[in-house]
Amino acid sequence: MVLTLGIDVACRAAHQATLVRDGATVWRGRKFWTRPADLDRLWADLDLCDPGDLTVVVEPTRNAWIVVAEWFRRRGARVVMVPTTQSADLRKYYSKHTKNDRIDSELLARLPMLHPEGLREYSGQGPADALRRLVKQRSTMVKRRTAVYSRLDALVELLGPAWYEVLRSNYGIAALEFLARYADPNAVIRLGQARLARFLIARSRGAWRQDHAAGLVVAAKDTLALWGPAGMDFAELADDIGHEAEQALFLTRQIKQIDERVANLYAEADPQGIVASAPGVGPVISAVIAGRIGDPHRFTSLAAIRAYTGLVPKVSQSGVRKVESSITKAGDPLLREMLFTAADQARKIDPQIAAKYQRLMVGDRHHDSAICHLATQLLTRIATCMRTGQPYALRDVDGTPITEAEGRAIVKERYQIPARHRDNLRHKQMRDRRKQAASPESQKSQSAPTSGPANTKPTSRQVA
Repeated sequence: MVLTLGIDVACRAAHQATLVRDGATVWRGRKFWTRPADLDRLWADLDLCDPGDLTVVVEPTRNAWIVVAEWFRRRGARVVMVPTTQSADLRKYYSKHTKNDRIDSELLARLPMLHPEGLREYSGQGPADALRRLVKQRSTMVKRRTAVYSRLDALVELLGPAWYEVLRSNYGIAALEFLARYADPNAVIRLGQARLARFLIARSRGAWRQDHAAGLVVAAKDTLALWGPAGMDFAELADDIGHEAEQALFLTRQIKQIDERVANLYAEADPQGIVASAPGVGPVISAVIAGRIGDPHRFTSLAAIRAYTGLVPKVSQSGVRKVESSITKAGDPLLREMLFTAADQARKIDPQIAAKYQRLMVGDRHHDSAICHLATQLLTRIATCMRTGQPYALRDVDGTPITEAEGRAIVKERYQIPARHRDNLRHKQMRDRRKQAASPESQKSQSAPTSGPANTKPTSRQVA
């Protein structure tokens, strides 16, 4: 008798298992969690005479699969893993051109004669501007902290899901302080619930109390039950978790200091708060827009400002033929990212922007493409306000001035996209992509020899 147990491992949801005996499916879709009680019930349902008859097949999903695989391996089952194929690993290769300083300098010297329209007067300090530099530094630190959080998540998964249920993934100061000192489940049990509660109360300013302490003690006991007496060196794992938690604490403190500096610099750069008056623009996004755009008068037109964000489409035009493809992504990537986020929020406040979003989505436009269109519209309005020195005026589609609360109510009443339409559009796009991928033209190799005979008939020019 050959038994095969296939497990679809999930990181934050229940796993699903299917049992096959001698090629026939016994049961499928059995859900369970990485908890001792769930695993024991699953093992009892297998009804094994010899654990060596069982082969467990798992997919390496982050680190969540390791606890499950180790649990079955300790009970004598054979555990195998199937590597996943990720299309994200495919990378584009870019050609590089030889750089010659002499030729470059000569070209620069001839530019005023070759293309005088392409010259721009120097205005502002560019990277030397403190606000422009600081918002970029903040973005870099936030991305570093996000990467640390991902590594921290992967390490905490080795302790079991009960830790995640107590700490959650939005690691605050209290959670990071705890992980930096007491990531070893044995240390948590030795510390005790009372002392752990006092520690959490002091670090969280009273937000975490006895219930969190009790949950962490239970999580520590579950970890020891999952791994067994000699399953893992928890002291080494705690050191690794502590290093990541200390990095996250350091970055959090740095980001807090940068936020204070950014607020002061933005108040100096935009004392009237013109950028912050736009819908969907908070303190961080307003500082990024003001810092990365700088002086709006340095651009020859509003179209030049839109092109600077890289949110405009690529245009290939010849005669009456005009093709618009994906966005150029030229210019400032941080500004483009913040404008995309702001536009996604502005469509929930500004009825005029919401009306355009509705028209685009009803026309079978993808959500991301529609938001890019809205981002260029929002930027045009913000840049106009910056040039004229007037705050953003929120208005209804007929031009009536409204408040933010009234704008939200109008958008909710008139311009909501039905969830069924979103699902139908998404399914339609998936079907179109599958048809395109399955078409013979898409599967044909461009460098393969043709299937038909070569045309050897001489042309008229060759005959002449």
